[in-house]
Amino acid sequence: MAYFINFIFIVITVFISLIFKNELERIFLRGKEFFAFHICNVLITLMVAFASQAVMMIYVFEQKFHLIRDVLILLAIILPVYMAGHLAFKKYKTVYRKFSAAEDGKVLILNEKYLKKKKRFKQLKHYNAMSRDD
Repeated sequence: MAYFINFIFIVITVFISLIFKNELERIFLRGKEFFAFHICNVLITLMVAFASQAVMMIYVFEQKFHLIRDVLILLAIILPVYMAGHLAFKKYKTVYRKFSAAEDGKVLILNEKYLKKKKRFKQLKHYNAMSRDD
């Protein structure tokens, strides 16, 4: 039961840390991958999972907490979840990118999937229609 609850915490933490990693790379490195961010994300996820595991084992289930065994089990859970999340996030970024750019920086093709995803609300279709009739 404790590992299932930790799995939920791990998935949430991986999702949030990948969003922050993407934004940090976009701000500082202009879209380039930086391996140290992956290490930091795994360590942050491990800290969250380790803290929740310790609290649940000691206070909720009132069992003995095994430090090394629990860290290894949590790492075995974290690494596949992080890899799958990273690959899914990378695929999502490539499918829904705004445009394809050439090497000289010029825009080649606007991505149609991005444009379809950014549909305007149907209610706004006739917004301010009276002013257009004038």
